Amino acid sequence: MPDQDKKVKTTEKSTDKKQQEITIRDYSDLKRLRCLLNVQSSKQQLPAINFDSAQNSMTKSEPAIRAGGHRARGQWHESTEAVELENFSINYKNERNFSKHPQHKLFQAIFTALVKNRLICREWVNRAPSIHFLRVLICLRLLMRDPYYQEILHSLGGIENLAQYMEIVANEYLGYGEEQHTVDKLVNMTYIFQKLAAVKDQREWVTTSGAHKTLVNLLGARDTNVLLGSLLALASLAESQECREKISELNIVENLLMILHEYDLLSKRLTAELLRLLCAEPQVKEQVKLYEGIPVLLSLLHSDHLKLLWSVVWILVQVCEDPETSVEIRIWGGITQLLHILRGDRNFVSDRSSIGSLSSANAAGRIQQLHLSEDLSPREIQENTFSLQAACCAALTELVLNDTNAHQVVQENGVYTIAKLILPNKQKNAAKTNLLQCYAFRALRFLFSMERNRPLFKRLFPTDLFEIFIDIGHYVRDISAYEELVSKLNLLVEDELKQIAENIESINQNKAPSKYIGNYAILDHLGSGAFGCVYKVRKRSGQNLLAMKEVNLHNPAFGKDKKDRDSSVRNIVSELTIIKEQLYHPNIVRYYKTFLENDRLYIVMELIEGAPLGEHFSSLKEKHHHFTEERLWKIFIQLCLALRYLHKEKRIVHRDLTPNNIMLGDKDKVTVTDFGLAKQKQENSKLTSVVGTILYSCVQHLSLHSPAPALAT
Repeated sequence: MPDQDKKVKTTEKSTDKKQQEITIRDYSDLKRLRCLLNVQSSKQQLPAINFDSAQNSMTKSEPAIRAGGHRARGQWHESTEAVELENFSINYKNERNFSKHPQHKLFQAIFTALVKNRLICREWVNRAPSIHFLRVLICLRLLMRDPYYQEILHSLGGIENLAQYMEIVANEYLGYGEEQHTVDKLVNMTYIFQKLAAVKDQREWVTTSGAHKTLVNLLGARDTNVLLGSLLALASLAESQECREKISELNIVENLLMILHEYDLLSKRLTAELLRLLCAEPQVKEQVKLYEGIPVLLSLLHSDHLKLLWSVVWILVQVCEDPETSVEIRIWGGITQLLHILRGDRNFVSDRSSIGSLSSANAAGRIQQLHLSEDLSPREIQENTFSLQAACCAALTELVLNDTNAHQVVQENGVYTIAKLILPNKQKNAAKTNLLQCYAFRALRFLFSMERNRPLFKRLFPTDLFEIFIDIGHYVRDISAYEELVSKLNLLVEDELKQIAENIESINQNKAPSKYIGNYAILDHLGSGAFGCVYKVRKRSGQNLLAMKEVNLHNPAFGKDKKDRDSSVRNIVSELTIIKEQLYHPNIVRYYKTFLENDRLYIVMELIEGAPLGEHFSSLKEKHHHFTEERLWKIFIQLCLALRYLHKEKRIVHRDLTPNNIMLGDKDKVTVTDFGLAKQKQENSKLTSVVGTILYSCVQHLSLHSPAPALAT
């Protein structure tokens, strides 16, 4: 045992001695580098490069330089300083806290000399070989991972000089092609500016130096690492409003959209995040519209990467505040895609990488490995999915301010899809779940503000919850206004929550048909009127969706007895048959079939995607908006064309033309509907009966003493 103890002690002494020798050697190396850097430019002997043997070897060595690796000697003549700089970058490539290192005074002296005697010394910069200057940049980058050295760089005036040099190198790279070590220089400089921009109070230093302009220009770089370095630095800058404003003044959006359309996944991810930040500025949103960015953005919704999707959806939230853009998103299928994401039937992927970690990996030449290797756990994927679904709810909230958009959300089962998200799940992250519930409730409340949707919601909630839901008010964006509603819902007992879940299932348009009438499956109840209901239906053997109106023949308006009712029905069916056979006009609904079943008349017709003009009036009034003159003329002209066709060419009188019988569809396409009271005028005859809705009847046909208009023939 004593012999073993002696061996252990001997080993420990040997290890301590080696460690002491390494420390002494490191100290000696640092002092030597400091002395070399303190030599003034005019006294320094810079080497001449042997280009005959160096051309190919330089190119091969670039990855080693970027990663701080070793280089074979003898391929070109190097100064002692250049060798010491490379040794420094190798020895301290994993060091982060230089200001707390035992040799911190030496590190500070070296950094100061690098800045004062090399970076900002124009004479040295002009004379130094390209590889030598690159090594200076690498050492500066390594030291500046410590925030303390970032402040020193600013105090020494190094940021302005670095920005000027980056501009010169970038212009050469973009204008004349790649020079020796240019890519590595740009990667290191973009990293330095990203580190500076990562701190809020330092971002002004970057924009004051003008570096943001060069970073924007580098978005046109051919090299992926240069592009990623620029994106990372700009994304850090764009966190501050003042910097966003300055970046937005530049011509940046066109390049960003090109990257989103054509580049690799990681470039798209960072570009989408940068554009999300910049879209806070009005001119950026306008440029997205100008450069036709909506189709590009919507194409990215097919991706399975959560971070990319999250950024893209929040871009859509911001740009769809413009009414024209909101319509464009619908036309390009954006509503359908957002609802598809909300349904949660896709397998998403993501990673843990941040701007800072990606920037470090890019400078070290290992960004792709980092990006591809850091998969998230199922729980993390789930939490990120909640954040994405909340963003989709926010986008739909803005989109449904347009009544036609709102109608499409309802038609595509959107109320059911969104309502499912309000249900609590105690096994999931409470904070994330509660936030998602708030966003879902807000989207539902905006949909509820459209009058025709309100009957749907009466089936969803118990009375006390429904009262809170109503009391929030129309079109309230403040997400905190929905927190009380979420708290109240989450406190309900299990039976009450089960009942709400059943209520939600009852409005699912994709559930099995509730019943069949004739040869048609009843899919959804679209609305009710004075004479019956309207359903969304599908023929048993078909796929096309149709509308079917059910008319109760026992309504007193059809007559007091069976004989009168039968006569009225025969007349209506006769008129509808004429209309079905004769009317072919883009602004008039198509009728397909009429049939009788169980004392009810059924009229099968074209399903019009849109909302009645009357509902547009009500919605605009609640939002304190009004129709623009251009929009009014567009609607009025289409209506006139439809009436001219009816009256002049077909001699058909509608006799119940009201705002509720005029549908507005995509791009305000007008469709005249409900020809149940229509009549075809014969030659040399007059129509004398008074029918239709009293509020919209012709004044000349009414008198103070006449009874209320009723159905007549």
